[in-house]
Amino acid sequence: MANDGTVRVRFCPSPTGNPHVGLVRTALFNWAFARHHQGTLVFRVEDTDAARDSEESYEALLDSLRWLGLDWDEGPEVGGPHAPYRQSQRMDVYRDVARRLEESGHAYRCYCTTEELDARREAARAAGRPSGYDGHCRDLSAEQVAAYEAEGRKPIVRFRMPDKAITFTDLVRGELTFAPENVPDYGIVRANGAPLYTLVNPVDDALMEITHVLRGEDLLSSTPRQIALYEALIELDLAKEIPAFGHLPYVMGEGNKKLSKRDPQASLNLYRERGFLPEGLLNYLSLLGWSFSPDEDIFTLDQMVAKFEIGDVNANPARFDLKKAESINGDHIRMLSVEDFTARCAPWLRAPFAPWAPEDFDPAAFAALAPLAQTRLTVLSDITANIDFLFLDEPAIDETSWNKAMKEGSDALLATARAKIAEADWKAEALKEAVLEAGTEHGLKLGKAQAPVRVAVTGRTIGLPLFESLEILGREKTLARIDAALARLAA
Repeated sequence: MANDGTVRVRFCPSPTGNPHVGLVRTALFNWAFARHHQGTLVFRVEDTDAARDSEESYEALLDSLRWLGLDWDEGPEVGGPHAPYRQSQRMDVYRDVARRLEESGHAYRCYCTTEELDARREAARAAGRPSGYDGHCRDLSAEQVAAYEAEGRKPIVRFRMPDKAITFTDLVRGELTFAPENVPDYGIVRANGAPLYTLVNPVDDALMEITHVLRGEDLLSSTPRQIALYEALIELDLAKEIPAFGHLPYVMGEGNKKLSKRDPQASLNLYRERGFLPEGLLNYLSLLGWSFSPDEDIFTLDQMVAKFEIGDVNANPARFDLKKAESINGDHIRMLSVEDFTARCAPWLRAPFAPWAPEDFDPAAFAALAPLAQTRLTVLSDITANIDFLFLDEPAIDETSWNKAMKEGSDALLATARAKIAEADWKAEALKEAVLEAGTEHGLKLGKAQAPVRVAVTGRTIGLPLFESLEILGREKTLARIDAALARLAA
């Protein structure tokens, strides 16, 4: 941490493909840590890979963070003292640093071909030695360099690792030591002059005065390299200090394999399209490696910020559980005011999600049913199937539900229920009593008696509270649908 107690963290994704939940978890932990310490979150875009990066992915990143409510203090659209915050616009910076590292002896040019490197690695493995780069070009003479240049070889630039063990205290995993033979010299600039991630990432962290690097466990092996590079940058007066590192646990998917960008359940868009609330999704993702309290899983972002410390993160891998994510999201849906819930349902009440014509949608009927739906949903997109019976001319019959509910004798039960419903006061309690009486006459309890009525009217065996739904649907439509079901049974 900086001497003045300031916390500066960064979130630095690459704009490739759609954002995924592991990336969001990293962003969330950095955001919560910065907010907890009244620090600064720097949003930096690592877009130096022209072959894979795209402007579309860049815009999707910004849009996703805005949707989640994870704001940043420096970065694109906000600016800041260390602009620009897109690495593709900082190439002159990296070229200058690479030059200074070479001139000071912290880096050198390596002329080895891929074939030569592969052959020497294979020989090292056969001899039982570490197979990393063997330092072949570390101390070339002027004559050797001239000979390689005459051959037309294009060198890469390698960083010269110090011949010492590197020890640091990981904020999540405790003290870690890497022996020098396990951290060989590494490339920082390609043969075509393009800087590599191994250079640009720590250089930007240094120049942007990042105090804490909170990132995925998959980057742990690169940390000793970055620490050595930091020491060189401090010597060159390009960095003030080495940041503290904390490596977040893997997020595991099906079969206890690391959740990758290619896994369908990894895509943030999937949860957004299904109607997860940002609050619900972030609540669940925070539990992938961190705990609010031993007996409390549901909390707000403000509550998380108040309690979040990186030292409380568990180093063990965390398993992504979709059912738990849905359950937590459902709890957050029920925490909304009815007005907020109604407003957030809006996208699923129109095309392309809604199967009814726009003119058939009745806002008053939806407003009456919304409080009932709010108690049942786990994701907002389920609202469409739960209320479509209200706005369609006839219910969309689910054949599995029909076959399950319409047993032998269902026609007689439905006929009795229709007669009693037709005479009832059109209130939920009176309608319930009518169906209960019909069931009693046929030797059935309420649950069995109401199933054929529910399928006849709504098309499904599962849905919102039946009798309140009938009250809102109205007498005429309800009786007409029961008549249609009786006609189908008779046929």
